[in-house]
Amino acid sequence: MKLARKVAMVTGAASGIGKEIAFTFAEAGAKVAIADLNVDAAHGAAGEIDARYGKGTAIGIGMDVTSETQVDAGMDETVARFGQLDILVSNAGIQIVAPVDDYDFAKWKQMLAIHLDGAFLTTRAALRHMYRQGQGGSIIYMGSVHSKEASLLKAPYVTAKHGLSGLAKVVAKEGAKHKVRANVICPGFVRTPLVDKQIPEQAKTLGITEEEVVRTIMLKDTVDGEFTTAKDVAEAALFFAGFESNALTGQSIVVSHGWFMQ
Repeated sequence: MKLARKVAMVTGAASGIGKEIAFTFAEAGAKVAIADLNVDAAHGAAGEIDARYGKGTAIGIGMDVTSETQVDAGMDETVARFGQLDILVSNAGIQIVAPVDDYDFAKWKQMLAIHLDGAFLTTRAALRHMYRQGQGGSIIYMGSVHSKEASLLKAPYVTAKHGLSGLAKVVAKEGAKHKVRANVICPGFVRTPLVDKQIPEQAKTLGITEEEVVRTIMLKDTVDGEFTTAKDVAEAALFFAGFESNALTGQSIVVSHGWFMQ
């Protein structure tokens, strides 16, 4: 199997895209740590993976990615349990929509902390283990089409997702001598609870119907009017995780039904 004898941590993996990635990695042979703010949901997702792929395939870890202590402890727990760490998927994130002139500063800081501080802290902890192991590794950031483009009402989200591209490029350069690669997945709109929450919020703010939000904002620039699926994103993550050469590092893949084309 493509990820046989590999160990991965996926943050924000108790639901949505992160959970799909965790299941896809387990199917490919990896051991998986499900890290999530909701510890009960993390254990539940790990139990589902164990039930499908065998006991001991996954563990659940409670983790606030903005907490240095929790991140370091969770990474240490993963290595203690599985013996190594080969893959990090920095996926944890939230969304709060509002125009810039009405955006609460505390919410701005919360958004950047989860998306950027969380990516930094989990990356630093993962690199320390990967460098010490000397077997290489893969860091995968969950960016967005908003790593490339902008949308109304999403100033901190767009800022953070652009920032992940810069972080990935630095990690790619620094990690190269250790055979650690860093890349970014940039999904289009995926029908997760995070996106479902935005639909009524944007409809209210923009004064349009929810159907118009979907048709004229979320799917307007796709080639086929379709949402990207969590499985689409998980397959891109599997591709990055299984590509073991420095030939593919510091790059991004846009998975968006053509919402954004490079």
